[in-house]
Amino acid sequence: MVTLDLVVLAAYLIGILWVGIAAQRKATTQEDFLVAGRSVGPVLYAGTLAAVILGGGATVGGVKLGYVYGISGMWLVFMYGLGMVVMGVFLVPRILELKLFTLTELLGRRYSRSARIAGGVVMAAYDLMIVVTGTIAVGAVVEGIIGIPRTPSILLSSVVMVAYSVFGGMWSLTKTDIVQFVIKTIGILFVLLPAAIMHAGGLQGMHEKLPPEFFSLTHIGGLKILSFVTLYFFGILIGQDGWQRVFTARSIKVARNGGLYVGLYCLVYAAAGAAIGAAGHAFLPPLADSDLAFAAIVNEVLPAGMRGLLVAACLSAIMSTASACLLASSTVLLEDVWLPTRKTKSIGSITQTRVLTLLLGILATTIACVTSDVIAALTVAYDLLVGALFVPVIGAILWPRGTATAALASIALGGITVVALLIIKGMDSDMPIYAGLGLSFATYVGLSFLAPARNADTTANTI
Repeated sequence: MVTLDLVVLAAYLIGILWVGIAAQRKATTQEDFLVAGRSVGPVLYAGTLAAVILGGGATVGGVKLGYVYGISGMWLVFMYGLGMVVMGVFLVPRILELKLFTLTELLGRRYSRSARIAGGVVMAAYDLMIVVTGTIAVGAVVEGIIGIPRTPSILLSSVVMVAYSVFGGMWSLTKTDIVQFVIKTIGILFVLLPAAIMHAGGLQGMHEKLPPEFFSLTHIGGLKILSFVTLYFFGILIGQDGWQRVFTARSIKVARNGGLYVGLYCLVYAAAGAAIGAAGHAFLPPLADSDLAFAAIVNEVLPAGMRGLLVAACLSAIMSTASACLLASSTVLLEDVWLPTRKTKSIGSITQTRVLTLLLGILATTIACVTSDVIAALTVAYDLLVGALFVPVIGAILWPRGTATAALASIALGGITVVALLIIKGMDSDMPIYAGLGLSFATYVGLSFLAPARNADTTANTI
């Protein structure tokens, strides 16, 4: 029985690898490799953007939260969707016409080379942690459903993901992501969701078997919802993985409308994940580790073969995000850290990006093999991103009064505060993000106002 699931999984991995490598012929320039030549149309753009945004945290983590909290577990992924809508409506028209390769390049244009480098270090670390999150989730899903041990599962999927990322860059990611989007949508929304609800006795059965609070949107708690707003709504607005996909759009209209469509899709996906998890709580015995909820539900409600399809759907969600973040991390390290440090104004080469992508893929895989908590890794990534970069990036877009000194100090103090409090308070604490974001904001605004108005960045550097 397991053999059939393995056949489906192997076919998926081979197919995705073939699609990704075949796309390398389109990556002839660095612009092709990093942003698909800025030529992606509306259908392909929306599908691939959705694939990038909804990864392991949204899929495995979303079902986990539904299993623990019921329908209110949807808030995490809901914030992804809300962030996409706000990005599409308010930020895309301001940013896309600048022809950027990275969002932290904006810090160099608006403030200084030092701010760009500091922002690049933080952004690269964030994206690398998202890759780690994805590879951890791959191991948990394949081990739980197929039975392959976690480390070999991680290594196998990482080889495929890193290979097509290295060969074709953004064009490979675009081609594979649209395939993964279709597989994920079918598997999660049209197979697992109805199967889980029916196995729980339908909606009526869920109401009979689950406590009433599982149907409340506030059961997860106001503080947890606030932390999701701070981390994931703010984080989506400034993450390089999402913006690098935005930069592939052939026009502002394509990017703006695509963001709206993807935002709405995220809301549907959020509700589906929470409903699947809640249904699982109705028929599964208590799980010692709620991270295993997704795998346990799939094993309980689906036959052999269909389980393989759901593994492929889950891997589609995970690998699309992880590969996007892998390319984002290598892009930022090259374009915003290495080259500016050498004070060169030229962009990097495809060879340089490929080497960095390979090395970072190996590093992320190694880290994933020695840790196991998906939500914790996701939280660390977004704590660092939002705590250090949200204020100076949004300030660069919206506030001409901000200064280069204020931006650099804001990045440094916000980032240091987040890291220090994560070590002191632990990864489950909300204090690192609130303290880091608060100090970053106070530093940025305070130092900007202390600078004489005539010396502050003015319209020459305003976005």
